[in-house]
Amino acid sequence: MFLQQFYTRNELCLSISAEQGSGFAKTISNDFNPIHDIDSKRFCVPGDLLFALVLERYGLSQQMRFEFSGMVSADTPLVFPESAADQFEIADAREKTYLKVSRSGDQLQDQQVLESLIKNYVFFSGQNFPHILVPLMAEKSVMINPQRPLVIYESMSLRLETLELEQPSVELAGTSLEVDGKRGNAEFTFNLVDGGKIVGAGVKTLILSGLREYQQEAIDLMVATYLDNQARHSEA
Repeated sequence: MFLQQFYTRNELCLSISAEQGSGFAKTISNDFNPIHDIDSKRFCVPGDLLFALVLERYGLSQQMRFEFSGMVSADTPLVFPESAADQFEIADAREKTYLKVSRSGDQLQDQQVLESLIKNYVFFSGQNFPHILVPLMAEKSVMINPQRPLVIYESMSLRLETLELEQPSVELAGTSLEVDGKRGNAEFTFNLVDGGKIVGAGVKTLILSGLREYQQEAIDLMVATYLDNQARHSEA
């Protein structure tokens, strides 16, 4: 599958370099979150890449839930179970867990369908900022810290009515943001669509930290910087 360029595997584990993780974020997800920049001191591997690797290795189940419990640094050796049960974890060599996966129902292993779903989902997921989050923050009169923007991928779950799929895509269905002091919990619901019909649904949740009073000028600058980085990459 196309994911092979975004990780390095040896006999015991798999690792993702800053270049590989950043490349996935920018070229597949269209995600220009500074935390995925190669030279970021707080670099972390995109959660969507871990999601994609799980589907590549274990296939798609009718019901799946992904819970992210830690940020993966560059070159962290990750251990993927040889054979996955209904519940399993992705951890490092020291048994620190980064992702918990639960699944049930029938399974699909068709690599062409999996690639279509992965590319569509991670591109949808990469549009969190500014397209989805900025309107939500404006509505609640809060914003993330422009100097240290921290938006953490908490979980994602999906449910499919059928696995008879050809080219599944993802469409946003609804959004919400609950604010509790300096912390926010954002929820995005989405539909899974194939052949013009809704074949499933899902929910993605994010944690926003360091919230403060909304300032339009600061938001405008943050958005402009983000879009400029996006444009410069597309021209390269």
